[in-house]
Amino acid sequence: MRIARPVVLDKQGQGSLEQIARGRSLPARLVERARIVLRAAAGLQDQQIASELGITPEKAARWRNRYLDGGIGALEKDATRPGRPPRRKP
Repeated sequence: MRIARPVVLDKQGQGSLEQIARGRSLPARLVERARIVLRAAAGLQDQQIASELGITPEKAARWRNRYLDGGIGALEKDATRPGRPPRRKP
């Protein structure tokens, strides 16, 4: 079994993520991502996070790694998807 990279939060980061996780007027996907990171910081592995939140372990790993690579700002953005670029209207 692979061991996921540990998430260590400072007081400010912990507070910000907890505020987002409790948010009622924030987008649901942002709230879910904050909950994933908070559980990762509590020492849970991706499999455990997935079973608690009803998501796939891959999704838990994805958002753990994105947070570790880019901080809270990375949770707000979805990755770009392939496809044709939008057409400009004349």
